Amino acid sequence: MNKEIFMNLLQAREYKAVRSILNVMNAVDIAALMEELEDKDLALAFRLIPKDKAAEVFANMNSPMQSYLVEIFTEKELKEMLDEMFLDDTVDLLEDLPANLVTRILESVSAEKRRQINILLNYPEDSAGSVMTTEYVDLRKTTTVAEALRHIKHTGIHKETIYTCYVLENRRLIGIVTAKDLLTMDDTMTMEELMETEIISVTTHTDQEEVAKLFSKYDLLAIPVLDTDGMMVGIVTFDDAMDVLEEETTEDMALMSAITPNEKSYFATSVLDHAKHRIVWLLVLMLSATFTGMIITHYEDAFQVMPLLVAFIPMLMDTGGNCGSQSSTLIIRGLALDEIHFSDIFRVMFKEFRISLVVGIVLAIANGIRLLIMYQNPAIAFVVGCSLIGTIILSKLIGCTLPILAQKVKLDPAIMAAPLITTIVDACSVIIYFKIATMVFHLAV
Repeated sequence: MNKEIFMNLLQAREYKAVRSILNVMNAVDIAALMEELEDKDLALAFRLIPKDKAAEVFANMNSPMQSYLVEIFTEKELKEMLDEMFLDDTVDLLEDLPANLVTRILESVSAEKRRQINILLNYPEDSAGSVMTTEYVDLRKTTTVAEALRHIKHTGIHKETIYTCYVLENRRLIGIVTAKDLLTMDDTMTMEELMETEIISVTTHTDQEEVAKLFSKYDLLAIPVLDTDGMMVGIVTFDDAMDVLEEETTEDMALMSAITPNEKSYFATSVLDHAKHRIVWLLVLMLSATFTGMIITHYEDAFQVMPLLVAFIPMLMDTGGNCGSQSSTLIIRGLALDEIHFSDIFRVMFKEFRISLVVGIVLAIANGIRLLIMYQNPAIAFVVGCSLIGTIILSKLIGCTLPILAQKVKLDPAIMAAPLITTIVDACSVIIYFKIATMVFHLAV
């Protein structure tokens, strides 16, 4: 939808035309359009959204827009919208709003919904319990297909999903039935005859990233969530799993770039906040790079005897850092996809060692030819070539082992990404280079 056309219709008070446009638009697209409007226009446009679509639009808005609308809503408007919102969307809303608005929302919902909200808010952050919804279709094993379909028609509008139904006995999950089964089987068949008993489930305290991985692994639309006693308390749906994957990917990208993760968008984050999120890691890396400087200073006498040695330091450091980054990136991906485990550490090291030998020899030969042409000095070519091979082997071994070790000690493997590995490899490459150089040229240190 063209923003200018929409704005012109809104300013001309062509409310009927605006409402008809909003009626045919997707809720996500409406939310994106609303982001382009000024506050005064936003309030007016939102009230023109069809009531059956308003809650979904609101759930897809960013936090500042939600806060503004909650502030200007009448008690009736707020209650109507909250009644239409799914429980997990309401919980997500409360997590981002200021305390005064949270209080107002909790006062607007029913006592039962308030109780359910408080339960979900008390689950640990990043757990399955924190992202699940309690709105699912439950059936009994004695329920027939005809009865199940009537039940779905009566209650399905208020459920997060109806594509997978859950067969419970005394709140315990005993089977699942799909909508396809209900629509294609005889009306007299019972859920006990139809249900599948091999069920993929998680607990309320399962890490949300692990839950998201199960969706990808088993091609699921929803996963049931059980409490510590094995009672079913909710489900995690596919759309929530995608939100988790997006959040985790964003966090990993930030960590791999040595930035403190931030949930706000780029433009919603102030300059000072951006600086704060970046400066901590930059300070750590800057101070750690001091060791590289100390090593170079230690070999200052060698520089004076053979100044040409200095010219090759940047190339060695860059090559080592790049090689380490390549390995760490692939290993972090493998860990994220559950392809690599801690038990595979020696297999990974052996494979990376063989790769580093091939890469190191090729780069050493290519660089040796270059140096012979430029300087006609076989000794320099030999020293740099050997240093390259040693640096590449070490950098790839460091790059592949650090993420695995990080995961073993319950740290995010993304921490062990390019910036940190580069800093470590820089120091190691300088040591290797000068050790070889001092031995070949018999330099005093």
